[in-house]
Amino acid sequence: MPNPLFTPNLTPAQNVCDAVQDQGFAIVGAAEVCRLLGVSASALDDLTPFWSDLPPDEFLKDGGRYRKRRHGSFVVQGDAVRQVPHRAHWQPLEYNALHGGMQRWFGELDAACVASPAWHPLLRGLCQLASSLKGEQPWFVEVHQFRIDTQGGIGRPTPEGAHRDGVDYVAVFMVARTGIKGGESRVFEAHGPKGERFTLTEPWSLLLLDDEQVIHETTPIQPADADALGWRDTLVVTLRAKGFQEDTAAV
Repeated sequence: MPNPLFTPNLTPAQNVCDAVQDQGFAIVGAAEVCRLLGVSASALDDLTPFWSDLPPDEFLKDGGRYRKRRHGSFVVQGDAVRQVPHRAHWQPLEYNALHGGMQRWFGELDAACVASPAWHPLLRGLCQLASSLKGEQPWFVEVHQFRIDTQGGIGRPTPEGAHRDGVDYVAVFMVARTGIKGGESRVFEAHGPKGERFTLTEPWSLLLLDDEQVIHETTPIQPADADALGWRDTLVVTLRAKGFQEDTAAV
């Protein structure tokens, strides 16, 4: 039986802020992402090869080997994008019951990736959106390159389940889906009954979330062909006002 794909209801670029304010999220097609962030399609496509050599995530508590990732941190204020020295990713248990409370040191972003023509405009564009929603201010940005694969038969994009991230906004870019079934995105009201399910398939389409209004998860993936490896590549960018999340006990 073929695996169903649930087509998302896309939001035009000019309506993204209204959608995020009204329902807590917006789903944006790739062409509208280019309009929204002021980045060319070819520049975004040039980023895709940087997902081919991600190091393994060594912190998975379920013992899995299905996740590879790189991580980096930036401060964005107006047009200025500043990368900060490599630092641990940390979340409180309140937001990540599985992996919270841990200093997780992931592989650094490739310098060539950060220097690519799309990188700074992409971060600036997201932060301009955030400032349109919450006022002009510096944004503390964490960037995660993910590859979830099916080498063990199943891969879990969100092993922690439905969650919030403890930030202001979360941007999830679909980079590639190769030889998989599953990987359905689910977004629910944080304090209500409503929810939506859909499958991001288009390269460089975007799910933009207000982390205070909604919780989110992605269902596990499996290989479409039992004899072939499959994977799902995403770029996740979180934006937080007033500083990075830090382990205050370690300061």
